[in-house]
Amino acid sequence: MSIDELIKVMATLRDPEQGCPWDREQTFATIAPYTLEEAYEVADAIARQDMAELREELGDLLFQVVFHAQMAREAGQFDFNDVVQAIVDKMVRRHPHVFADVPVADAAEQTARWEAQKAAERAARAERQAHSALDGVAVALPALVRAEKIQKRAARAGFDWPDIAGPLAKVREEVDEVAAELAAGAAQEVVAAEIGDLLFATVNLARHAGVDAETALREATRKFERRFRAVEAGLGKPLAEASLAEMDAQWAAVKRAE
Repeated sequence: MSIDELIKVMATLRDPEQGCPWDREQTFATIAPYTLEEAYEVADAIARQDMAELREELGDLLFQVVFHAQMAREAGQFDFNDVVQAIVDKMVRRHPHVFADVPVADAAEQTARWEAQKAAERAARAERQAHSALDGVAVALPALVRAEKIQKRAARAGFDWPDIAGPLAKVREEVDEVAAELAAGAAQEVVAAEIGDLLFATVNLARHAGVDAETALREATRKFERRFRAVEAGLGKPLAEASLAEMDAQWAAVKRAE
């Protein structure tokens, strides 16, 4: 089975006369959330090491790429072959040590060259625009991922703490500011802004610690889910019939068992 078969299926689904009504109505904007969802489901299958599901989720993600390419072809912008050509060109350009016999000492040097190449590409795209070191970080990225990317861009420009003591102190400062606004009965938007600052500072701390904030939060959420399910199972009665003290005691028991 070749990719051509999938492209034909997509074109048929979008056919103005015989296609699927739902598929025909979609636009780049309406499909974008599904594309993000499929990417997360790929990541989830990887985290659970479920290879059968990973195969299926990769197919779903590939279908999203084909869907966008089909809509672009209909608009006379580009097609799937153009997408493939663009990524091939980019990978060859960014790997001269593989495709052009340019020596590279190690992975660290390659990472530095990769970032330099990306910066050069961003600069080329921004020639007719006001240039910023933060250009090109997609707005639609998950908030934690985007915060980390923005911080990395600023750091490469020299705007960063010299060591982890700075971001650690900043997290403590932001916690105190959240507490102060809550104690003062501040408006919700004020509290929200302070909590946003706290989250941003926490991402910065994670970055300095060499921890991926998105992955760390995902694992923390997974841990909470696992423990909460164990609390539900261990209570022996519906949650609605259990007191908070009983749930806390069961939670402590679950943690001890781990």
